[in-house]
Amino acid sequence: MNSNLLILTCCLRIIACLAIDSTGSVADRSRTFVRKEVKQQFNPRVKRDVGSTSSSAEFSPCVSPVSIQDFNKLKQNTHQHAFIDDDGSSVVLSWVGDGTGIILVLTIFNVPVTWFFDQGSSRLYRSEDSGKTFEDISNVIKNTYIRKEFGINVGPSNSQRVILTADVALTREQGGRIFTSLDSGKSFHFVDLAFHPGQPIVYHSSNPDYLLVSSIDNILWLSVDFGKHWTKIHENVQAFSWGPGITIFFSTHPNDTLDADQRGELLLKRTEDLGRTFSTVSNNLFSFGYIGRFLFTSIVKKQGEPRALYVSSDQGDTFNQAQLPLATKEQFYSVLEADDDMIFMHVDEPGDTDFGMVYTSDDRGVLYSKSLERHLFAASGKSDFTNVTSLRGVYLTNVLDEDGSIRSVITYDRGGEWNPLNKPADLKCASDSKRCSLHIHGEYSISNQLAPMLPLSDPSAVGLIIAHGSVGDAITAVKPDVYISDDGGYSWMKTLEGPHHYTLLDSGGLIVAVEYYTDIPIKTVKFSTDEGQCWQLYNFTDKPIIFAGLASEPGTKTMNISIWGYMPEAGYRATWVSVTIDFEQLLTRDCEDDDYVNWLAHSTDEGDIVNDGCVLGYKETFRRLKKKSVCINGRDYIVEKEQNPCLCTKLDYMCDYGYYRQENSSECVEQPDFKDRQLEFCLLGNEELLMTTGYRKIPGDKCAGGFSPKRTEEQMNKRCGTAEQIQTSKSKETTIMLAVSAVVMMIALVTGVFLIVRKYVCGGRILSYRYSSLREDDDRCIDGELVANETNAGRGFRDDSDEDLIE
Repeated sequence: MNSNLLILTCCLRIIACLAIDSTGSVADRSRTFVRKEVKQQFNPRVKRDVGSTSSSAEFSPCVSPVSIQDFNKLKQNTHQHAFIDDDGSSVVLSWVGDGTGIILVLTIFNVPVTWFFDQGSSRLYRSEDSGKTFEDISNVIKNTYIRKEFGINVGPSNSQRVILTADVALTREQGGRIFTSLDSGKSFHFVDLAFHPGQPIVYHSSNPDYLLVSSIDNILWLSVDFGKHWTKIHENVQAFSWGPGITIFFSTHPNDTLDADQRGELLLKRTEDLGRTFSTVSNNLFSFGYIGRFLFTSIVKKQGEPRALYVSSDQGDTFNQAQLPLATKEQFYSVLEADDDMIFMHVDEPGDTDFGMVYTSDDRGVLYSKSLERHLFAASGKSDFTNVTSLRGVYLTNVLDEDGSIRSVITYDRGGEWNPLNKPADLKCASDSKRCSLHIHGEYSISNQLAPMLPLSDPSAVGLIIAHGSVGDAITAVKPDVYISDDGGYSWMKTLEGPHHYTLLDSGGLIVAVEYYTDIPIKTVKFSTDEGQCWQLYNFTDKPIIFAGLASEPGTKTMNISIWGYMPEAGYRATWVSVTIDFEQLLTRDCEDDDYVNWLAHSTDEGDIVNDGCVLGYKETFRRLKKKSVCINGRDYIVEKEQNPCLCTKLDYMCDYGYYRQENSSECVEQPDFKDRQLEFCLLGNEELLMTTGYRKIPGDKCAGGFSPKRTEEQMNKRCGTAEQIQTSKSKETTIMLAVSAVVMMIALVTGVFLIVRKYVCGGRILSYRYSSLREDDDRCIDGELVANETNAGRGFRDDSDEDLIE
């Protein structure tokens, strides 16, 4: 996500009040570990655990120390590195050169603003053995202070490409300075710029030589030779994004000014020749974004009126108005997830409600149907919407009930139906519980320091989900436990007590976890070879460390895990420590055919052999590792699966525009506000009449035969929409430039990347009522101000209620 390494720093002088913050990039290529001053202490509140289980009484974890033989094997393959005499208050770690084991580490010390000398210092380290040893290579970048918010910028299509942005004085006449590497950081070359970068430089998705960046004075710059030379593209650029190929989109004011009060009057421009010529593709623009094959624009037809969302699937040649409610200044749109087939769109409810409606689109992004009501989306920009990448069609999120409580729901068919999560069979809810189920902590909980990690899944570990949660009526503010599902969320098991950091190795054949404490030193790591049924304990160090986080190579193929932390020393010093454990010598046997078993995904074992496992029109049978098999999948492991088509049923259909599904029903019924109304919508400037019985096939569904409801769209020979939204302005600007515009807010798709039009809160608003264990007389552990510099995946917020950005 490109700028998603926000480093929250603090002075080492207050070690007694330090806590750990760790964040990771979208592609899991980078990690940031930070020591920071605690503003809110985690408060377990066990006595106020309303509606939850008594875990200590019912849960008996399967945990045991490793055998002496295994301990000796692991000890021989445990490597500790201490960063001596390095006062860095934060660490940025990035894997460069996929599969090579090369890691770059940037340590940064930031001087408090009350100190009147240079801003800080940084050191650069390199490892060629997956973090077992490190070499200080600060001299190759002339011991330059690297900007903490830009981190280590690694190329998405060529991870050997690295860019570091120096922190230089803004008064420096010749502009900023960058360091570039073509060989995974073995050598760097510096380039003095004619401008000061305003955000991390953005790579082209497939050509690593093409770079885009916006300067602090809102000028767009392009390089086509990996940063050696730069060309000015356009001035007064408000936002920008790469499109397909070498297409670039950017928004600018028609009068070549940049006035925040005149949002809604912007132009959306496009260049298809690296800035030589431009065309205007949309007027009256408030914001825009590009994701998948869809270009979204938020349009203000008349100043002061609500915004409408328009969608183009041909890079801006034509636009159609999305059939969604309009958004006022206090509302926002958010694309939660999008691909070539379908869009999950959140539309905020009017007022400061912190919830909205989730809609799902057709394959054109034009017609939308209601999918989920009262979807939680906090004013801080935090949504718990999670794509479970280990099984197709599965998504998790949380809803905000009318009583202010938060509960979890799951869909197995891309939003067709949402249901509560089944609690583990061996756990009970409190006697006064009215709806006993499992509830999962997401991004909103992390922002309130209630859980240390998001739910984890990966396509290579079929069916596996690991998450923090609790059992009861709703999410509580008590200390969460770790739950695991091995079938894509249909069933769950409590696997660890208390909060942990966790990761998947060897395509899910090995799970590693470390108990999470903010200030208690740790020395033990837990690992499981049977998908979390049992755990073994290994003391990886004789000198406990304050835990910062886990780091492993992108993907799940590796057998190495690094545990990062620091050791407080005398005075105000602390030493960062990395402990890397290689499990490959512990699991020495390669997996064979007999170690795998056939598994039918989405099977409910309800007796319907014909339809059992049918989701989105077909069945999938996977070859997956048996739980009792202790062996190595290996780097060459590829998930094997067999697909078989299914007959269509109502479950292969979403409710059409103007219809919705009632809870626990497959029937689509007409929305009350659409009763006796013709279903008309605008498509390519022509009025269309939709004739439907209430069903439309889920985009991407491959069923054939069976249930086949009638549905037609008839053209009414009547024009609609506005000319500037129906077709592209063909006027060309003849400014000769050799540049491409850069992404201010990069949009990416991987298990949880989403394009977003977001609402921001007016200053001073306080959230204090979200978890069922909190009451008015409580000393709330999530009460207080929203910390403006907390981010997840680089998304912050501003105190401006009408700020409406698409990233």
